[in-house]
Amino acid sequence: MSKAAIAAKEKYVDAFSEELKAAKSLLVVDYLGLTVDEVTSLRKELRESDVKMKVVKNTYLKRAAEKAGIEGLGETFSGPSAVVYTDNADDITEPARIVSKYAKDIEALSIKGGLLEGRVTSEEEIKQIASIPGREGLLSMLVSVLQAPVRNVAYAVKAVAESKGE
Repeated sequence: MSKAAIAAKEKYVDAFSEELKAAKSLLVVDYLGLTVDEVTSLRKELRESDVKMKVVKNTYLKRAAEKAGIEGLGETFSGPSAVVYTDNADDITEPARIVSKYAKDIEALSIKGGLLEGRVTSEEEIKQIASIPGREGLLSMLVSVLQAPVRNVAYAVKAVAESKGE
């Protein structure tokens, strides 16, 4: 192999390891068997949510993870692997939510494992995390809870006013 090819591969691994270091949430998925339409649809939804998906050779993935200081995911880097990750600290559950939704509908897509804020997570934990509403959903729940007392007082005042008006 030429020195130029080796240098290009090292550059790729270095750049990818920097992306992995910045990732707040990371999933390793098996995508073998997905149709082009399914992959396109998945990638589109991931992109819209500021989540990246890369198909990477396992040797590059192992080297990049090692350079990024990621340990404990070595067994997931076997077979066809794609890495789904985000560096958005506001919604670290988004990759898990999107991939889990597709994995329910598409039998060929499976989650091998992941990393959430530096902690290795299993497929079961990722599915639990996916059931948590996103940032927007949680904020709307909070607003609803905060509005409830005011709404109840308004209903009580309206009921009193209507009863006195009769």
